[in-house]
Formats: sequence, structure tokens, C-alpha cells
Amino acid sequence: MKKHFLLFAFLLNTYLVNAQTDPAFWQDIVAFKKLDAIQKPALNSILFVGSSSFTKWQDVPAYFPGYTIINRGFGGSTLQDVIRYTYDVILPYQPKQVVIYCGENDLASADSVSVSEVVNRFKTLFSMIRINLPNANIAFVSIKPSPVRASIQTKVKAVNAIIKKFVATQQNAAFIDIYDAMLDAKGQMREELYVGDRLHMQPAGYVIWQKAMRPYLIK
Repeated sequence: MKKHFLLFAFLLNTYLVNAQTDPAFWQDIVAFKKLDAIQKPALNSILFVGSSSFTKWQDVPAYFPGYTIINRGFGGSTLQDVIRYTYDVILPYQPKQVVIYCGENDLASADSVSVSEVVNRFKTLFSMIRINLPNANIAFVSIKPSPVRASIQTKVKAVNAIIKKFVATQQNAAFIDIYDAMLDAKGQMREELYVGDRLHMQPAGYVIWQKAMRPYLIK
């Protein structure tokens, strides 16, 4: 009996240690892998990757009928997280287009990440995709104007502007600007586009994204 107890204690401790040492968002990646094992997504699709604005867009295929879209956004992620999991959530799908929404969490983090650091993270991710998927179109959706993050909007605008300029120098790439379209006629943030947390969007917000994004999606 004592041996059985010691074995159980050892296994429990091993499980707890492993659970504590899993890198951030690893369980989200495991969930994606399980979905892929059940039904392998079609290659040459459009891949959405990034943070929670994509994660919560669960009905995204309904907004873009006629397009095959794989949604692999994982909520709370930063560009560093997407970089870490590029070989798990981007490259295996061999997409014809990668659409990225990420960077907002980087700027809002407690680590006070600078504009230049966020831009460099994006350039790193861009290069990883380009090297491994040389024929894929890479599209970046601009960081949105979230009311709860009003204090970082100067940084948001700066990151958007620099990434837009960078993308303009690249082949087979696009910058999709949704920022101004989410402001009112006076240039103010529209609270009605967001749910109670003032960060994540109502369907009306996604309708704006749909209109802005559709011309850039690859058939």
C-alpha cells in the first residue's frame, strides 16, 4: 500500500510540475492539434492567426462566403507568442495567405514594450513566414482603437504607421487598415462597437472588419 501511495504521489507531482512548466498558450496549441487530428484542414487556405479579436470571431467563415478560412487565433497572445508557435499554428497548414491580427497585447503588457520592439517582433514573424512560405500572401490587420486601451493609442498609431510603411516595401503583402473605420465622424472611439470589457467586439465591429478585409483576401 505504501509503495502504491508513493507511486501516486510521484505521478501527481510530475503532472503538477509539467502543468506549471508548460509554455504560455501551450494548451491552446494542443487543442488546435486535436482539432486537426479529427479533421485535417484543407491546404492552400486562408489562415487567420493572432490574438483574441480573431479567437472570438468564431463565425468568421459566414462573413466571407466562398473563402476557405482556418482560424488559429489564441486569445491573449502577443507577437512573441505567435513567433514561438509559428511551426505549430502557421506552417503546417501551408496557407496561400496568412492574415495576422496581433500586437495590441504587446503594447498593453505590463512590460511596457516599446513601439520599435513591437515592430521588430512583427518583422521577425513576417520573415519567418516569408522564408518558409515564399509564395504566401501576408496581410497585417492594423491594431484597432480599443476604448479600454485609450492610454496607449499614441503607440498604437505609431506601430500601425511603421508597419504600413514596411509592408509597402514587401512583395505579396498587404496592410489592412481598420483603425479609422472604427472611429466616429469626430475621430472618437465608438463604444457601441465593443462588448462590456471595451476591448472585444460586437458583431458590428466585425462587420467593419469584413468590409475592410474582403478586398485583400485571396480567392
